[in-house]
Amino acid sequence: MNSGNAALERRRRFDELVGVFHQDMYRYAVWLSRDRSIAEDVVQEALLRSWKSLDALREDGAAKHWLLTIVRRENARYFERRRLETVDVDDLTPSQEALLAETPDDKLDDMREAIYELNDDYREPLVLQVLMGYSTGEIGELMGLKQGAVLTRLHRARLKLRNSMQDKVV
Repeated sequence: MNSGNAALERRRRFDELVGVFHQDMYRYAVWLSRDRSIAEDVVQEALLRSWKSLDALREDGAAKHWLLTIVRRENARYFERRRLETVDVDDLTPSQEALLAETPDDKLDDMREAIYELNDDYREPLVLQVLMGYSTGEIGELMGLKQGAVLTRLHRARLKLRNSMQDKVV
């Protein structure tokens, strides 16, 4: 195969993989970062990194795990590189003040907020299982944990979430 055909084949393979898993990458990045704009940056960086190391992916069947691992690492790199900007609430414009005044009154917003409040050690496996459909074995592999540790974290995450939601109802 000449270099032109090899480049086209590489591009086709990348486009197929990203087309299938891009939404999963973004959804996972949102849950990790708790911010949609940061998630977009993380996914863009993950896509660049995955393009550069595409040849390291030997089996396309492992692509989802591979891509989500890259997202997880890029999220960590993002927060290592960036200092979060602070805003003086006294200097907000009226439209920005209105955003601060909004209070979610929907049960879904309460649940989402309760999940965001979970410690990363509990939130990540819960999101991977419930939203991404990973098995406990796959979560363990992705997070570098034994399956028993994953089960413990999932159990504790659900307990903390249940307690948090009960506190919001009362």
